[in-house]
Amino acid sequence: MTASIIPSLENLYDVTQEQQDNRGYCTLQWRRGQLLVKLPGRVKQPYLPALNSKRSLVECLQNSPVSLVSIDPKLGEALLRFWADACQEAEKPIFLSIPAGNKPSNQPWRQLQRLIDWIAALVLLVLVSPVMLGLMALMQVYSPGSLFCREWRVGERGKLFQAMKFCTHNITPLEHWMGKYNLDNLPQLFNVLRGDMSLTGSDSWTLEDAVQLNKLPEIKASLEAEAQSHLLHLDSQTL
Repeated sequence: MTASIIPSLENLYDVTQEQQDNRGYCTLQWRRGQLLVKLPGRVKQPYLPALNSKRSLVECLQNSPVSLVSIDPKLGEALLRFWADACQEAEKPIFLSIPAGNKPSNQPWRQLQRLIDWIAALVLLVLVSPVMLGLMALMQVYSPGSLFCREWRVGERGKLFQAMKFCTHNITPLEHWMGKYNLDNLPQLFNVLRGDMSLTGSDSWTLEDAVQLNKLPEIKASLEAEAQSHLLHLDSQTL
């Protein structure tokens, strides 16, 4: 049984300012299996109460035919994190919707670069694994708590992923030393193995960089969401 994010579109109405100020308010559009999450526009659309609860949104995404979510970075960092967390729980990939301005990357070269990254990351992991194990042991002694932290980053084609790193929030002498030499980022080698990041290609970016500083990655976007996309009519489509 499928779940619906919004009610039937038979009762379209203008959204009040109070509803627009709500964290979950945005415009949803549907295009070829993609859910496009955009800034509120002039098109009338019902208020979406299910978007106020991550649990409700996760359930809707899990029971929907959505293959991926494309979200406008102009919605802001907080809403991006909200949708990213929900998509992760629902096991749906999420991308930033970024205008396509460059030609697609050369596919054979991209596959070769991916192979080089994978081999290099594997070799580096073997070499630094004693260092990582030593750091983990020292962290347990001098700064007990969670060993690993995750932060949302923007990778190739605007895909959002969680980068791994050692937790260095308490700023003990050990953590200060690790941060000084970037040793806290060693777990990101696992992200490289997964294909989230690249050792030889373009860097990934934090959500703050992507949204506030407008430092978007050089993306060969294949997920461009155009304004002519049709609204999601839940009397014929469900989400």
